[in-house]
Amino acid sequence: MNRLSSISLANASQLASPWWRGAVIYQVYPRSYRDTNGDGIGDLPGVTSRLDHIAALGVDAIWLSPFFQSPMKDFGYDVSDYCAVDPIFGTLDDFDALIARAHQLGLKVMIDQVYAHTSDQHEWFAQSRQSRDGALADWYVWADAKPEGSPPSNWQSVFGGPAWTWDARRGQYYLHNFLSSQPQLNVHLPAVQDALLGVAKFWLDRGVDGFRLDALNFAMHDPLLTDNPPAPDTGLQRTRPFDFQLRKYNQSHADIPAFIERIRALTDRYDSVFTMAEVGGEEALSEMQLYTQGAHRLNSAYGFDFLYAEALTPALVAAAQADWPADEGTGWPSWAFENHDAPRALSRWCAPQDREAFAPLKMLLLASLRGNIILYQGEELGLTQVDIPFEQLQDPEAIANWPLTLSRDGARTPMPWSAQDEHGGFSADTPWLPLGEDNMAKAADRQEHDPDSLLQFTRAVLALRGQNAALREGDFALLHADEARLVFRRQAEGQSMLCAFNLSAEPAAWPQGINPAGRPLIAVGNADMTALPAFGAILIEE
Repeated sequence: MNRLSSISLANASQLASPWWRGAVIYQVYPRSYRDTNGDGIGDLPGVTSRLDHIAALGVDAIWLSPFFQSPMKDFGYDVSDYCAVDPIFGTLDDFDALIARAHQLGLKVMIDQVYAHTSDQHEWFAQSRQSRDGALADWYVWADAKPEGSPPSNWQSVFGGPAWTWDARRGQYYLHNFLSSQPQLNVHLPAVQDALLGVAKFWLDRGVDGFRLDALNFAMHDPLLTDNPPAPDTGLQRTRPFDFQLRKYNQSHADIPAFIERIRALTDRYDSVFTMAEVGGEEALSEMQLYTQGAHRLNSAYGFDFLYAEALTPALVAAAQADWPADEGTGWPSWAFENHDAPRALSRWCAPQDREAFAPLKMLLLASLRGNIILYQGEELGLTQVDIPFEQLQDPEAIANWPLTLSRDGARTPMPWSAQDEHGGFSADTPWLPLGEDNMAKAADRQEHDPDSLLQFTRAVLALRGQNAALREGDFALLHADEARLVFRRQAEGQSMLCAFNLSAEPAAWPQGINPAGRPLIAVGNADMTALPAFGAILIEE
């Protein structure tokens, strides 16, 4: 791969923008980042010990997946105490040390907030289920059975089966959109909102710089418990009852934006706090734009456009960027090609023999998009999906729907730090998931000393993005998109950047009518101003 030829200085207007606009965010899955106490599970001191690796990439912030106290039935997304660190990850003192070190390195710190549900081990739920007239009786979504004893509506859970579980103590059903051990909070209730805002304040006061709000469109339901209508048959395989419904009433209630405005009002009391929603489902785009509309809602939303796409195509990129125009009132997007829930992109988007060539192309394209970009840990090393045998599965969704649901465990495998170490330098003991032979060969120590490695290329690409206003904040104008070639222009005040990509394994010429001119800044796959070879790309300052 070619090296950077030069880097332009950032436009001065970038200095006036909030830190998060156009930021590069690095997602850390603490359980799989680094283990310091030898139990095979990553921890907060492990994250702190390798913050230098993240800072050296040139990112702006880290996003920590849940590390809160939890029975870990959904690996931290079932919170039993929002304001406590689970002992497997360490202590609050460990978190404070992580924050201090990150800030010392110039990194902002974002954390997950899970407001739609808690664990059934949370004290709030313990009190709520005791009786129908207690102080917290209506903090969760409870409903009587139908006359014949069946659940109060036909709603189905994401992980399979009805979204209702009978509780004998109250003689009622409680709602859970995910596992039965994740009861749904009644976020319609002002007291519940107050409690959740209190949680946010607790972490803001500890120095947190931003929140990723998990499954935010699940935060409120239709209080009338209206049945969901059936979904039309699209011909796609349905692996869960959840797939047979249009989820109109168990999520996406019209009152969610009012709660979002309360969240924003709180975060605005602090300095430059970034808020980003996770929103999935068939109506995701309209909801993301609703949740980020204007100056009193969230700063950004986390798009799913690429996370489950079977192929990276020019049409996919063009459509995703077109959905977020630079119009007054339209929010600011955030993009990821990989995360802890989705299969590794290199395993989805190219043949094994093409991965070495495709990986830098993918990284350069991500860094060229308008919006914030999110790197998932190990993406800078080119990690691929690990095939986890059934007997080693940890993911409750994969276990319940085996073998039709692809395991999330394959993307959650530990980071390989040292190729020569038995456990990849991740732990002194057997890791909670296997690292995978292919990924061990891509360990960070090997790539650190290889000038042509993906790790070194990622650093160069992120430096280019960070120091050029057109890439970080500029407008996006599509010039050409066909089955293989993608050409667009990024523009900011005083700077124009022509970005061209050949996403196919076949060489191609520049599209007719596009005559590149200017100063090449970076290229992969031997692309230049005359041709776009297979998996070739070039950025040109015009």
